[in-house]
Amino acid sequence: MRIGVLAYENCLAAEIFVFTDLLRIANRVARETGAAPTDPFRVSVIAATADPVPAAGGFPIGVRRWHHRFDRIVVPGFELVPSEDPVPQLTARRRETAFLESAADRGIRIASVCVGAFLLGEAGLLDGRRCTTSWLFAAHLGRRYPRTTVCPEAMAVTDGPITTTAAFSAALDLATALVREHLGDEIARATARITLVAENRTSQAPYIVDSMLPAARALFADDVGAWLVEHLAEPYDLKRLAGAFHVSTRTMLRRFGAETGQAPRDFLRRARVRAARNLLETTDLSVGRIVERVGYRDTGTFRRLFVNQVGVGPAEYRRQFRGETTIKGGDFAPPLQDGCPTD
Repeated sequence: MRIGVLAYENCLAAEIFVFTDLLRIANRVARETGAAPTDPFRVSVIAATADPVPAAGGFPIGVRRWHHRFDRIVVPGFELVPSEDPVPQLTARRRETAFLESAADRGIRIASVCVGAFLLGEAGLLDGRRCTTSWLFAAHLGRRYPRTTVCPEAMAVTDGPITTTAAFSAALDLATALVREHLGDEIARATARITLVAENRTSQAPYIVDSMLPAARALFADDVGAWLVEHLAEPYDLKRLAGAFHVSTRTMLRRFGAETGQAPRDFLRRARVRAARNLLETTDLSVGRIVERVGYRDTGTFRRLFVNQVGVGPAEYRRQFRGETTIKGGDFAPPLQDGCPTD
């Protein structure tokens, strides 16, 4: 299989090389075990010219001039922070987006890592498709490319010939999925264990820090959300909520939905899970007591809600994240257990 990994100015070099190195190791595993007589993956780092490309931080990357004789093309992300407008960088990448559009027209399958999805969006490759990116930039991706359906909690989404993945280390998930697809579970498992790569991650939900998400400018919804959080442990009552803001229930649903894209009940569910995550990380309270504190009476019901949003149960979440410092402020992906709508 011929794979081209696209390098361009300010791209993240690690997203290129963890991907290429894992496939290089998989090649060795395949040869040593007799699964393949020659290297099954032939990987090149490509760019618009053969000149070295300055990656983020100014590190030069040696490349080959691009062409269209690939089975797959992989697009890494670029250096970006939430307060930065990506448009100038995207405008400067017009050669790259034109190349991706041409490659897609020729039937080449294309994948992105992290905010590399923005380059796919600029090339029109996300229109009418489901996709993902880093949870930190998912809302921005959806606003810039409104014809796509962004799945912010998914680790990887494949829709037709296009695969998009989550942030940074998802390059390893992408490579592992490719090994599994073409060389089978045994080689993929051996490669993952040699490299200490987690197998079959399907969700980035456990890593989402809501306080780091860009604040939405929606005064009515902000006030409603604050009221719901203040009354977190109380039963949800739409009529009472609407009365608190002197509007009808119909107006409450319409205005809140228009500003946030969700119903107040859905916001409350997410707020309750967010509060539970904080309590699991920072207290010794039992799961049962935490469930009561966030407004539920039935532990089983809340556990199902928690798993649906976070991807793991409360007890497993506590084992994974207790004691960590909390920061304030088909065929190219793993199984699509991403909870993203399909219609």
